[in-house]
Amino acid sequence: MTTSNSELKKWIDDTAKLTKPDRIYWCNGSEDEYEQLVAEMLKTGDLIRLNEQTNPRSYLHRSHPSDVARTEQLTLVCTKNKDDAGPNNHWEDPASAHAKVDKLFDGAMKGRTMYVIPYCMGPIDSPLARCGVELTDSAYVAANMRIMTRMGAKALKRIEQEGKFVRGLHSTGDLNPERRWITHFPDELLIKSIGSGYGGNALLGKKCHALRIGSFQARNEGWLAEHMLIVGIEDPQGKTSYIAAAFPSACGKTNLAMLIPPKSMPGYKVWTVGDDICWMHVGKDGRLYAINPEAGYFGVAPGTSEKTNPTALATLGHDVIFTNVASTADMKPWWEGLSKQPPEKLTDWQGRPWDPTKGPAAHPNSRFTVAAKQCPSYSPRAEDPQGVPISAIVFGGRRRDVAPLVMQSLNWQHGVFMGATVASETTAAATGAVGVVRRDPMAMKPFCGYNMGDYFKHWLSFAERSDKLPKIFHVNWFRQDKDGHYMWPGFGDNLRVLKWILERSGEGGGAGKAEQTPIGYLPAQGAIDTTGLDVSAETMKTLTTVDKAAWTKEINDVKAHLDEFGARMPKALHAERERIAAALAKA
Repeated sequence: MTTSNSELKKWIDDTAKLTKPDRIYWCNGSEDEYEQLVAEMLKTGDLIRLNEQTNPRSYLHRSHPSDVARTEQLTLVCTKNKDDAGPNNHWEDPASAHAKVDKLFDGAMKGRTMYVIPYCMGPIDSPLARCGVELTDSAYVAANMRIMTRMGAKALKRIEQEGKFVRGLHSTGDLNPERRWITHFPDELLIKSIGSGYGGNALLGKKCHALRIGSFQARNEGWLAEHMLIVGIEDPQGKTSYIAAAFPSACGKTNLAMLIPPKSMPGYKVWTVGDDICWMHVGKDGRLYAINPEAGYFGVAPGTSEKTNPTALATLGHDVIFTNVASTADMKPWWEGLSKQPPEKLTDWQGRPWDPTKGPAAHPNSRFTVAAKQCPSYSPRAEDPQGVPISAIVFGGRRRDVAPLVMQSLNWQHGVFMGATVASETTAAATGAVGVVRRDPMAMKPFCGYNMGDYFKHWLSFAERSDKLPKIFHVNWFRQDKDGHYMWPGFGDNLRVLKWILERSGEGGGAGKAEQTPIGYLPAQGAIDTTGLDVSAETMKTLTTVDKAAWTKEINDVKAHLDEFGARMPKALHAERERIAAALAKA
């Protein structure tokens, strides 16, 4: 394969002169090609074959121990004006950043193959999709990009027709953390990543393109690139309504994307459109339409089990690349949470006989890469070129108190304020300090490719573009009583809350009853069906009322967060905070 796009051809030629690969290979995205990549990696030891009887066509990859997660402190957004990158990003001047990373790329691919990966984020024929090309010296990246994107000849054809694409240059380099940088140049639609083979740093279509560069493209072009799942809820009458939802890590995002309705709600079905990223555009009818730019899941393995997410587990039966999980004596993948008791004679994620005194068997950030089409709840509209119409946008966090089970914003501006102030409390698993409140606006703080003050302004601007925007909600499945027990059962029963959300959004007859409070609309007594649940009326009252003292403190605390963004923070969000503070004082 080659290309008729002169810009692409020149970039590849220039990159080859810099990185000096032994050969250049154009990826076509075929099944034969994937099998050849796998065969090469089995030969080099980059992949290990798993049990063919229990996990057909599935493989294990082990990373270097220093290269097992996103490296936020080494992730740069390079804009001419530092304020354009904002306090939410690490910044460097573009000229300085280019010089620094190009020095590392000089000769980095000697003795290696440069893979040219044309890819499309979103359905290949969707007007909402955007294309890119990644140049990499990693066969592991090439194989994963085939699963995660629409990769190959069709993507190249679209690039040649449009003439516009995001450029991504990647090399594993020598995997030295001292020589590791993930740099983004939004004005050039360019990503340069060196020194890491980890997915979030190396699969450049994912966080780097779909969110950091994607959010920049979205602002310039008038749409939204968000760290959100997309899920369809089908009611007993056969009508499906779609929700987009953003949650910081450890808040049950993937579980919600693949939710299984409880037995108490017969006739309901849940359809997974996407589990991680959502691109939304205003349609001709004024509604927001969403696509999942990804074609696969790059999911966290630990904690995934028959109890927590049977749908995800069923997705992993075949054709999976596992990264940094443990393996059993008969070469099955294993991770903490998969079974109550670990099997005997485990090999840990570093290839050593597992010693429980030296840490977990699977790395806490171990992953699976799998095609979305394998998911039992995969939506028949996941490849719809026009996307799916979004009825509700949901933000969520992990709070032991303060935040009610669910609340609806009073209007779009208030909803943006809700999203901009999303908070979660740290858990013991995450850090030594428990209960520290961290704000992660729209779950986008690590992924917004420009100043978040401007990002909030962009969100607010949609109120001027349409009067048919989705309603905005906030949920908190994690309220605890005084003894530290969860007050809401969660998991499949979260569908009861989603039903109220959809009713409030005008779906299902708009039956969801609510009461207006200073912080938003809260469910009226009995509005959320608790039939068959071991949840008392008193507990439901606690979950759906405003604690005035706690909320007064919360609204005061929010001020410092908004002030972080200085003059770029829209005055409308300061006004929203002051409105809520005044309403609480009067209540």
